[in-house]
Amino acid sequence: MNINLGAPYETAIKSIIEKGYAGNRTEVIRQAILAYQRMIEEEELMLVHKAVEAEISEMQTRKAKAHSFEDIRKILEPEH
Repeated sequence: MNINLGAPYETAIKSIIEKGYAGNRTEVIRQAILAYQRMIEEEELMLVHKAVEAEISEMQTRKAKAHSFEDIRKILEPEH
């Protein structure tokens, strides 16, 4: 695969290789893809945490109804 990234990216790749962080262009691109994937996963996790914090806050201020374990169990396992 031949990819033309443009001058700023080529300069960054060259610098990364010269500093010894990667041995070649392919390694730089692989590392960048993995780093981007980790960044996305961390952002998704942060958003989940924010949503949980918001839900907990609503429950603490009584804006949302809390259910006991038994209530949820009855909802999920209706009597036969």
